[in-house]
Amino acid sequence: MLVLIVVLIVLLIVLPLVGWTLWLLLSAALVGLVIGGLARLVLPGRQDIGILSTIVIGWIGSVFGSLLGRHVAHTGTFLTVLIEIGVAAVLVAVASSAMGNVAARRNASLRR
Repeated sequence: MLVLIVVLIVLLIVLPLVGWTLWLLLSAALVGLVIGGLARLVLPGRQDIGILSTIVIGWIGSVFGSLLGRHVAHTGTFLTVLIEIGVAAVLVAVASSAMGNVAARRNASLRR
């Protein structure tokens, strides 16, 4: 009887929570990849950041852009997505310039 209760708890409570958490992580990564990729397309030139940085920056831009668009400016869905891409583009520009500064310092130290 106790084994049946434990199995039911695992099946009805634990597994759905794990599945929900995995779905949340995967959807956040997908949204981050799309928004980060669009932000990198908006910016001219080359950005020296990796795919993981793009996903994280895209996700952060999506969260803050959504907050600004929906709750501060009270815009519709399309304008909110544009704000998300804009915020992510600013973050990509800041991150790529920071990476460029690190690379320039490393190259300058190698020349000495």
